[in-house]
Amino acid sequence: MKDYHISKHNSFYTIGLNYKKADAEIRGKFSLNELAIDSLLIQAKGQGIDGLLVTSTCNRTELYGFAQHPFQLIKLLCDNTLGTVEEFQEVAYVYKNNDAISHLFKVGTGLDSQILGDFEIISQLRQSFNRSKKLEIANPFIERLCNSVIQASKKIKNETEISSGATSVSFASVQYIMRNVPEISTKNILLFGTGKIGRNTCENLIKHTANSHITLINRTKDKAEKIAGKFNLVVKDYGDLQTEIRNTDVLIVATGAQSPTISKELIYTKKPLLILDLSIPKNVSDDVTELPNVTLIHLDHLSQMTDETLEKRKQFIPEAEAIIEQIKEEFIQWLETRKFAPVIKALKKKLKVMKDEELNFQSKKLSDFNSVQADIVSERIIQKITKQFANHLKGDDIDADNSLALIQKVFQLEVESK
Repeated sequence: MKDYHISKHNSFYTIGLNYKKADAEIRGKFSLNELAIDSLLIQAKGQGIDGLLVTSTCNRTELYGFAQHPFQLIKLLCDNTLGTVEEFQEVAYVYKNNDAISHLFKVGTGLDSQILGDFEIISQLRQSFNRSKKLEIANPFIERLCNSVIQASKKIKNETEISSGATSVSFASVQYIMRNVPEISTKNILLFGTGKIGRNTCENLIKHTANSHITLINRTKDKAEKIAGKFNLVVKDYGDLQTEIRNTDVLIVATGAQSPTISKELIYTKKPLLILDLSIPKNVSDDVTELPNVTLIHLDHLSQMTDETLEKRKQFIPEAEAIIEQIKEEFIQWLETRKFAPVIKALKKKLKVMKDEELNFQSKKLSDFNSVQADIVSERIIQKITKQFANHLKGDDIDADNSLALIQKVFQLEVESK
């Protein structure tokens, strides 16, 4: 990437781990909350990294950025999580330059999602970019790449049926409940955690189960009350959690805690209790399965469910890949223009110096010289000349490197290097 004048570092990398090789426990060790992401970005900026994007979801944690060596990014991740370099190496992947770009396109368009065509990741990528931009560690390359991925995601969603049918982690959990809990409309359901997955699960429950016995609990009660008001549901205090678990038939846990919030000691039940843990890291202790009548299902189990909807989606993968290739090619073309941007900039600067010298000479020579009008005309000519050179350099049949060298030689340009 050194020829593109984007970063002082030579290469663009993707480093990370996802559901394919890392189980929920390992993903939990490497998960990053918002404070940890900010800390990582600030630390990276202090180390001289000038372009970095960080995503951490229930299915993956990834860093996309410029570095001299990928270990810089790996160490940043391990410094800000509970995971070790050795654990990372067991399950991780590292992509460089074009492969790193291609991977981000696959992730952002739902082709690499645990549930094919799940587009929730694109809003998370958008949030990641906004965070990097706010902390001034999103260079033009990162910005253009994110915009291109977002464009591809929208186009795939609008022009293919790869996201047809309701399938996501939240919907998969409701499918599981409907298939495994008889007479679900009469059962008591407790939703603990009202973040994005919790909200989506709640909406799917109401839509598909016709159940009016849904209770919400959240550490911050007013968040739960906003959702409850929308659907006319019951909200209980966080302190009532143990009592409500005793009264429920289905417990859905979707909190953002970094350690288990539901333990064996919280549960006392003589009737069957189904617990769905939709959190990363896990928010339900594994030892709850030692209790009689308790069934624990984690989101990894839900995401492995294959049904007709997912099978139907697979046939649209080639269409989605064609769209990705088209928009990725446009991005690469933009990237190629970065090669000669410093030369065009230097050419424009040189032409302006020549213009200023000539206008100054003519203004002294001619008493009625209209310097304002001459300046306007000269600027337009400079724009046309530099545009002509830029269009020439973009040509498919042009040896850009030789052309750039010739332009620099003819005009004796001093080109600024990043």
